[in-house]
Amino acid sequence: RFQIQRGKTDPTSYKSLGDCFRTIFQREGLLGFYKGILPPILAETPKRAVKFFTFEQYKKLLGYASLPPGLAFAVAGLGSGLTEAVVVNPFEVVKVTLQTNRSAFTEQPSSFVQARQIIKTDGLGFQGLNKGLTATLGRHGVFNMVYFGFYFNVKNILPVNKDPNLEFLRKFGIGLVSGTIASIINIPFDVAKSRIQGPQPVPGEIKYRTCFKTMATVYKEEG
Repeated sequence: RFQIQRGKTDPTSYKSLGDCFRTIFQREGLLGFYKGILPPILAETPKRAVKFFTFEQYKKLLGYASLPPGLAFAVAGLGSGLTEAVVVNPFEVVKVTLQTNRSAFTEQPSSFVQARQIIKTDGLGFQGLNKGLTATLGRHGVFNMVYFGFYFNVKNILPVNKDPNLEFLRKFGIGLVSGTIASIINIPFDVAKSRIQGPQPVPGEIKYRTCFKTMATVYKEEG
């Protein structure tokens, strides 16, 4: 919701994260926090399978290119992220559409009805079920590039600990830092994706159309 709202001029904007939670709970009930939950659940298994399978395949292909290991991990991560994005983007479009519906959870359409409505109205292309694909490619590509590149490089630098508990903490810590850094770097793409896939400020008028133009607009208007 925070990514979709359009600055202080948005009449439905939230004042803070706490205000956002309170408003959703008051207007939409507890189930309002779980709007759009089905598309991510349906996408999770193929998403993970594609991510890790393609990462290994790209890593093997890059083995023939004689790249430094650190760079090879990052490029393989980028490739896996771009491939993953193509799989998950239609699910993201349905999810964002459901989450921006401010009706009560019981009053909004189901995920399948919403998907059919999007296809019927706008088709399967870049104005319909694959709207915002470029931003999704950026979001997943950048995240996986930074995550896998950082994780495997740091993991190989820090020595393995013989104590299983300390070894778990070592891997957990590296994964936590990798995910945090990757999220910080890729969040502009995520905001752009949400603006493009979410409702436009003026009905019938498309303000957020392409990834980088959306980023430029958000930067110009909101900093």
